[in-house]
Amino acid sequence: MTPAKLKLLRRLKNLLPAGEIAFDEQTLEQYAGDKWFAAHRPDAVARPRSTKSVSAILRFAHCHGIPVTPRGAGHGYVGGSVPLRGGIVLSLERMKRIKEINPRDFLTVVQAGVITAKLQETVEKRGLFYPPDPASRADNTIGGNIITNAGGPRCLKYGVTRDYVLGLEVVLADGTVLKLGGRTHKNKTGFELHRLFVGSEGLLGVVTEATLKLLPLPPFRANLAIGFASMRAAVRSLRAILEAGYLPAALELADSFTLAAAYQRTKSERLRGCRAHLIVELDGQERSVRGEVRDVRWIVARQRPLFVQVGLGAQQCEEVWKIRREFSYALRDTGLTKLNEDVVVPRGRLEDLFNFAARLQKKHGLAVACFGHAGDGNIHTNVMVDFTQPGAKRRSQAALDELFRQIIAWGGSITGEHGIGIAKLRWWPLAVGPEARKLHRAVKHALDPKGILNPGKFV
Repeated sequence: MTPAKLKLLRRLKNLLPAGEIAFDEQTLEQYAGDKWFAAHRPDAVARPRSTKSVSAILRFAHCHGIPVTPRGAGHGYVGGSVPLRGGIVLSLERMKRIKEINPRDFLTVVQAGVITAKLQETVEKRGLFYPPDPASRADNTIGGNIITNAGGPRCLKYGVTRDYVLGLEVVLADGTVLKLGGRTHKNKTGFELHRLFVGSEGLLGVVTEATLKLLPLPPFRANLAIGFASMRAAVRSLRAILEAGYLPAALELADSFTLAAAYQRTKSERLRGCRAHLIVELDGQERSVRGEVRDVRWIVARQRPLFVQVGLGAQQCEEVWKIRREFSYALRDTGLTKLNEDVVVPRGRLEDLFNFAARLQKKHGLAVACFGHAGDGNIHTNVMVDFTQPGAKRRSQAALDELFRQIIAWGGSITGEHGIGIAKLRWWPLAVGPEARKLHRAVKHALDPKGILNPGKFV
């Protein structure tokens, strides 16, 4: 940014309450990237406390053609909040009020900076339930969840973030404040414009407030952690559970490389020598859940599992999930760089995906670790790379090219949770046809004609 533009940018100090915009070096470095392998320092960091301030920032930026990169908690895995063109990082972290919890209407109204886990804990104390459960829910925000349409293990039964968004307050690129959707659980008044901003990756507007649907909190939960000698046995068990008419809250699957790494980290004896691991979580009324646990145990027994560990009640269930949450950290412990790809395949292609990952591993001489939300086909396929080795970058790129081409050929998706951001720009034209890309550009131009919102990303 030119000195003249920087001088102009500093005028924002006079338009905002004290402390809402910063220019110091430490803050600029802190907001230069997310959890992906890219960073670019912004010229200013805005941390507004109100929608009024967000509107003022965007109105100013729109008028002067200054790039604005919206940001939640900065826990994204695709570089979505990297300010590639400098300008302003607009962080919603200070807008963290839970404004309303309404048990009669089964909804909550929250600002964008509310931490997901805090919202869940707060509503559960009232006997209510907000199901979307991204892995980093203790750190990420509702606004970030909305603009990435975050999922998680429970989305098999309960759906993703989009399914809980009843209404949004959104600030457009020119500072216009919109109220979209509403408080009712059914609404067919015009276009569902509030849904347009879900999954938009900060390219269309800035979400400042959300009205979210809540459910009654299931009174009881249980799970089964099951080890298998082969991935085929695990996938057959998963398929048999669904074909028998059961819809678990979560079905999580992990491969042998992931389990070996998790054993090294946790020293959990049940993971030693385990070639595939399935978690089945069930919830509902206690009597019915206990009955379903018995039935599911009988179903998986046909595949001769190595072990079946049953957790009854929230505390025992959390002991199982504790180990599951270590999987990603265990892969990092290997010392290899983890290229985490959140691909999705049709459910019938699950076994094909694991077999294809094994072939990629042999062909390119790279470890490939697969685990994730098998119930809906969303498997985190991690290409593990030692970048100190000659040719490692080239081989990893070739492996990812093959992976994404195969996923698309199967009718799958190159991203189920993380989004496109920067990391998947290379494969965006393969995943989405020219007509659909043209429509994306038309929508973007209609809402952000100067292109100031999150520039340099996929639209």
